[in-house]
Amino acid sequence: MSGNQSNTSENHCIVDNNSLIFTLVPPYILVISVLGIIFNVFVLMVFCLHKKACTVAEIYLSNLAGADLALVCWLPFWAEYTRKGFDWPFSESLCKVTSAVIYMNAFCSIYFLVLVSIDRYVALVHPLSHERIRRPFYAKLGCLFVWGLGLVFALPIFIYRKLKFNPQSNLTQCSLDLPQNQYLASEVITIIFSFIIPIIIISFCTVRIFQSLNNRLMEGLSSKKMEQKATTLILAVLLAFLICWVPFHVTKILDVLQNTGILKCHITLTIVQQISTYFAFFNSVLNPILYVIAGNNFRRRAKELSKQWNNKTTETFSLMSTRITTLRLTKSQATL
Repeated sequence: MSGNQSNTSENHCIVDNNSLIFTLVPPYILVISVLGIIFNVFVLMVFCLHKKACTVAEIYLSNLAGADLALVCWLPFWAEYTRKGFDWPFSESLCKVTSAVIYMNAFCSIYFLVLVSIDRYVALVHPLSHERIRRPFYAKLGCLFVWGLGLVFALPIFIYRKLKFNPQSNLTQCSLDLPQNQYLASEVITIIFSFIIPIIIISFCTVRIFQSLNNRLMEGLSSKKMEQKATTLILAVLLAFLICWVPFHVTKILDVLQNTGILKCHITLTIVQQISTYFAFFNSVLNPILYVIAGNNFRRRAKELSKQWNNKTTETFSLMSTRITTLRLTKSQATL
């Protein structure tokens, strides 16, 4: 999150109150929130209410949808904060909770994608051992670990986020209350664990997946159609993640360099950082769309669930109709 939260205080780094950011961003965030809630609830319903058990990849994707849903549910508070020119209108406790929840679920989303990429890597590159490793029980343990890790990393955000009045801008800001050296250390740790490490793992797995598919093609070996389709979906999700989140983390790195004095503070970087942050949020809406476009298995599950509900609805109406008919017959016999 980057709503005027750096400890830099130079005049030319403060976004002007008349900036288009405060006009265009709030409705954009609200649209992202509404679409994200609708789409991710739909994804969770398809994965969780279907009578068939989820595969390992689907366990990861359903947890990803859960993280995306939690993130977009709290974005309207940030939309209002932005609309007011980064003047926080709510309580300090809401400042803490909103920031921590958004940070935690953004962090968890990234690591669920790491688990997804590792799963595809094992399935395609090490097919002989994947049956032993790729079990739903281990997948659920992995998801629990990611949620726990996200909670640990979000805890400092909850503790050190405070409302601070900035006399220079005359704004009450929801920002990290840390000394400059600790602030920079926390930013570096965030960049390492939420960007550099995941991007290395995801890149390695993706390259090896492409190599494996290419080798099979060259050798004339045919992969299972289900595996190929699942891999197409995963690669699409990973590509969407890279497109949406890489600009955000690049501007984060530039922000750290700016705060250390290596780069001079400039309004352009501040504006780009805001834009890249809100562009990253779009990933929470994009993932469910990709499931429908590239996920054949997901579409099949959705159709089966729809039929399942239609059958239940038909049975319910049929039962109600039978009961009403029986009651009418009973009443008519009683009058006779």
